[in-house]
Amino acid sequence: MAGERAAIRYAKAVLSLATDNNTTEVVNNDMELINNTVAQSKDLKDMLYSPVISSSIKKSALLEVFKGINPATVNLIDTLITNKRTDLLPQVAAKFITLYEQQKGSQIATVTTAVPLTEALQDKVLAKVKELTGKEAAIKNIVDESILGGFILRVGDTQYNASIANQLSKLKREFTIN
Repeated sequence: MAGERAAIRYAKAVLSLATDNNTTEVVNNDMELINNTVAQSKDLKDMLYSPVISSSIKKSALLEVFKGINPATVNLIDTLITNKRTDLLPQVAAKFITLYEQQKGSQIATVTTAVPLTEALQDKVLAKVKELTGKEAAIKNIVDESILGGFILRVGDTQYNASIANQLSKLKREFTIN
């Protein structure tokens, strides 16, 4: 929890700096690159979380992996390394992307389903999200077979769980209480 709050603070600071320098879109692209690269690379993630690897090695590795990034993003990496918080880099990137979308007046709706969404279902979800929030949204579909069926919709801080697994769990709780 404390890490999440710190990540939000770092993300807000970088967004403020990028807004002042009119580089929000470029920095957002950097954050998406960082977010995707760290998510796909177990070795990079392990390096960020390792207490054994020195800060100087982490810095040189990150700057080598993310060549050509905006100075604001380099400044973020320097700050995280100085404060010994490199483990927050993926969270800061994700929070920055969310804050950037909010600043633009759009948002990301995460839809977890047992099977991939069809184009028609994506359109229905987008229409429902716009109706509920009044804002445009981009859809991120996560496939998780453990929910059995239905969906889980997450927009900002709001979550709607209409999964079969959730309904079965509610039934189980009802029967064990009585």
